[in-house]
This record gives sequence, structure tokens and C-alpha cells, in this order.
Amino acid sequence: MEIVQAIGDWIVGFFGFDDLKEFLSTKSFADFLTYDGIKVLIRPLFPITLVLELTRGLLFKSFGLGNYKIPFFSYVLNAFIGRYLSLGMTAICIGFFEPKAPFQVSFTWYWFIYGYIVWEFAHFIYHYLAHKVRLFWCLHSTHHAPENMNLAVSYAHFFLEGPYADIIRASICILAGLPPAMLFAIMFIDGTWGAFIHIGDHLVKDARMGKLGHFMLSPAHHRVHHARNVQYMDTNFCNLLNIWDRVFKTYQPELDDVKVEYGITRDMKPNHFLDAYFGEIVALAKDVYHAPGLQNKLLYIFMPPGWSHTGQHKTAAAMKKEAGIG
Repeated sequence: MEIVQAIGDWIVGFFGFDDLKEFLSTKSFADFLTYDGIKVLIRPLFPITLVLELTRGLLFKSFGLGNYKIPFFSYVLNAFIGRYLSLGMTAICIGFFEPKAPFQVSFTWYWFIYGYIVWEFAHFIYHYLAHKVRLFWCLHSTHHAPENMNLAVSYAHFFLEGPYADIIRASICILAGLPPAMLFAIMFIDGTWGAFIHIGDHLVKDARMGKLGHFMLSPAHHRVHHARNVQYMDTNFCNLLNIWDRVFKTYQPELDDVKVEYGITRDMKPNHFLDAYFGEIVALAKDVYHAPGLQNKLLYIFMPPGWSHTGQHKTAAAMKKEAGIG
């Protein structure tokens, strides 16, 4: 019975019903219009949609349970580690950088717009480095390893990626004057939208979002980001507003004549969790071990994925140049 109770508690917690129950027992319905109330209402939407996506996929046999192996085991492994490390890193950054910020803005709607643009810039920096520095790619590649797109992919992360991302994002935002309350509100919006942009193409076929997709990052944009097609590689690093992708010329809409092929360019075992989680780390370790000289060993760590001391590079930039794309 204890196992059944534990499973039941986990299911209730996964869907966010525990927070909803507590909120209903201590607050009034009017409190749902507050920030905390909105959070409690929105939180169950993602896991409910995930279950609907999974159910529909199984009923129509558009994919199997094997497509969820990497996200599922990543979620289980990270549930008690990555979350607390990320919160800890964010708290440390706030405590260290807040006194050093040259100014601090107020939590008003117009400064909130400023804050979100700053956050989006900080997210772009973290995400760009995750694709351009091989050490960071080892942390990020788990998220790109699945060879299909579904909502569960938002759970597929190496446990150290969250802390690394939040150190960069929180530090930039706090130094730019964002108050902690605004930062956490933005992180909630960003995390919610960042999960939903992974919605499967078997559930939402055309996810360009019409005119909204011209300034917002749509699920179609993020599908492009997850592609291993040369045309699409290293594009669409933003999360909600695609302003910085346009500024830094990494913006790439989905093309009708280039079907997205999900996954990474390294040969790996399909839906193999250990290969997805540790494969890039093992590959980097081998390259560093066999590299001649200290300089080349360091370059393998900090140069983009695909860099080689032989000059026969397989970086995204080199592959695009070879294909005449750019």
C-alpha cells in the first residue's frame, strides 16, 4: 500500500494538483487572479497536454513508447538533482550580483518588457554557447538527441545544464537591474512556453503560428532548432521573442521543401538513454586523450563541436560552407 500511495502522490505532484488543492484550501477564488494563482492554474496544463499527446500518438500509432525513453529517464535522473542545483545557482547569483548592479528597475509593465528583452538576450548567450563550445555542448546534446519531437523532450536534459544555464541568465539579468521577483516571474513564463514549443508535429502539424510567428518563437521555429539538417543547424536560439536571432542573423523559419530531421549528427543508438546522456562526454574525452599536445587538447574542449586538430572540421559552420549555405 505504501508503494501505491507513493505512486499516487507522485502523480498528483507531477500534474501540480497538490499545489492546486492547497491553494483552494487556503485562498479564495479571487486569488486566482494573482501571480501565484495564475501559476497554480497554468502548471497542470503542460502535463495534461503531454498525456493527451502520448495517448493520441499511441492510438494513431504515429510513434511508440520508445520515443519517450530518453526524456523519461532524464526526468527520473534529474528530478532530485538538477532542479535544486538550478535554484541554488540562481540564488547564489542573485546574492552575489544584486549589490553590484549599477541600477535596479521597478516591477512595472514597461520595465517588465525591458526585463524580458534582457532575459531573452541572456538566454540567447547561454544557448549560443551551448552549441558553439564543445564542453557546453556535452551538457546540451542530451536535449537534442531524441530523433522525434514531443512535449516530453523538454525533460531531456543533462543534470548540469540547468545550473550552467541559470548562472549565465541570472547573472546577466541581475546585473542589468532586474529585481529577483521579476526574474522569477520571467523564468516561470519562459519555462512554460519553453516546454510547449516542443509540442509534437503529430499533434500540431503546422506550428508556424501565423503572423505571431514573425516576432514570437513558435514550435515550428524550435523544430528547426532541433534539426540536424545542415540548412537548419545552429539557428533559432531564442525562446519566446526571436528578436536576438534576427539581430545576430541566426533566425531560420521552417521551409516547406526542407523536412526537419531530428537528432544530432553523431551516430548513436536510437532512443538509447545512456548514449544520449553520456555519449558526447565520452566522445570528447576520447578526442582530448588522443589529441597531440596540450594546446590541441584544450581546443577540443572549447572549440565548436566538430572541430578537429587535423583541419578536417565537421562544425556546423564548415558543413554549411561546404554545402554552399550561408
